[in-house]
Amino acid sequence: MVTRVIVAAIFIPIILAVVLLLPPVALSISFAVLSAIGVYELIWSTGLLKHPRLVVYAVVFAALVPVWAFFGSRPEPAAAALFLFVFVLFLEAMFGRHATFSQIAGVFFACVVIPFFFSSFVRVGLLPLGRIYAVMIFLFPFASDAGGYFVGMRFGRRKLAPGISPHKTVEGSIGCFIGSVVCTVIFGLILTQVFSYTVRYGVLILYAILGSAVSQLGDLAFSFIKREFGLKDFGKLFPGHGGVLDRFDSVLFAAPLLEILYRVLPAIGS
Repeated sequence: MVTRVIVAAIFIPIILAVVLLLPPVALSISFAVLSAIGVYELIWSTGLLKHPRLVVYAVVFAALVPVWAFFGSRPEPAAAALFLFVFVLFLEAMFGRHATFSQIAGVFFACVVIPFFFSSFVRVGLLPLGRIYAVMIFLFPFASDAGGYFVGMRFGRRKLAPGISPHKTVEGSIGCFIGSVVCTVIFGLILTQVFSYTVRYGVLILYAILGSAVSQLGDLAFSFIKREFGLKDFGKLFPGHGGVLDRFDSVLFAAPLLEILYRVLPAIGS
């Protein structure tokens, strides 16, 4: 627990600095690195793919997606890169015999879902008030996690998904929603009272509820993968927390949700 707290105390300010203070290109580079590491963790730790050359292809493709998002998200480069990536995968599988179709499908999932979800951070960060929304992408999962932990420890009785994550409880899940709503409302008050932004609190609470729901789903989704492959953690990059996917699993699902909500139902105005 002490290690987890120390690591969190180090990396949370770094994350906030990247999101709030550094130029947008830093956000793109940061999530390009996280995407590459996350894809590597998933395909290597699960044993989906052990051939070094194919792993390099996957990691490079994953790193390019957030960079593509930074430079305007035009469909032509993405289509060309995706075609080339799939072409090379099948070429290696059929003639090099380095992968089966099930492995290709798993690698394709990793290389599409992880970097494309992470690239939502980049697109949101480039929008007006986008940096505030980018902070909320982290706020929902972390507040949910804290609320779920404390409520679950005190009141947890009924198992939520014992076959996937035996320690999660229904009561803890309710605590996740409570933590997300409370912290998000506090965040809204800071925006209005300190920085004089306009906040639609009803919409913000809806953000918090949906954000908590998808954060919990993201956590369970990657726990499902770990359970299937008998893994405790995907990696060891963050001591006490595991790898990129162990720490950012819920954030991955919150990012595209916030991007959608920003565009269809904005909660904050200048």
